[in-house]
Amino acid sequence: MTMSEQKIPQVTAKRLPLYYRYLEKLHAIGKKRVSSAQLADALQIDPATIRRDFSYLGELGKKGYGYNVNYLLQFLRDFLRQDEVSNVVLVGVGHLGTALLGYNFYRSNSTKIVAGFDADPGKVGQEVDGIPVYSMERFREVRELHHVEVAILTVPANVAQSTADEIVRAGICGILNFTPARLTTPRHVRLHNIDLTIELQTLIYFLKNFPVDDGDPELDPEPIGEN
Repeated sequence: MTMSEQKIPQVTAKRLPLYYRYLEKLHAIGKKRVSSAQLADALQIDPATIRRDFSYLGELGKKGYGYNVNYLLQFLRDFLRQDEVSNVVLVGVGHLGTALLGYNFYRSNSTKIVAGFDADPGKVGQEVDGIPVYSMERFREVRELHHVEVAILTVPANVAQSTADEIVRAGICGILNFTPARLTTPRHVRLHNIDLTIELQTLIYFLKNFPVDDGDPELDPEPIGEN
């Protein structure tokens, strides 16, 4: 059953890859089982939240035993389709775009940036860490060649909307927007915004006004049965 077929909260869906990555580490060192409390300590997530997240997926653990690392890792691998490689493209090979091309999801075996695009003729035809950079005129061709559905957008804000319109027309249905522009996309296009300035300002605000050792019990999720 895929994530689209099995409805789970979006906040849970965002945490599943984090669980998967940590379980990979446990598996690598030969650990056989793990409790929600141990996962909570390692990932800084409330144990009740972890138990609730896993409860959406079925009976994955046993009370008093915890979770079988190998079983849970395989379950999440299938659930998240980690054995399938998703090709992604990046549009806007400036400073941030170049850094992302260099990073290229090095911790993931299931996500790969296969091409970069830029309007600067001086960048077209070059490679960044082995990833070719194309002109936007070839976007549809390359997208279809690699069966790409998701694009990372790192262009200047003043051309973000027009660029988004162009790549959507070419068949992109998911955009990870790193620009500060608030984009408008058709209903069938999934848009996630990552504004680094806002994230940094939010972090600074919370550090000043909500010290991390002042835990508010009213914000803690209501616990469910221990695993």
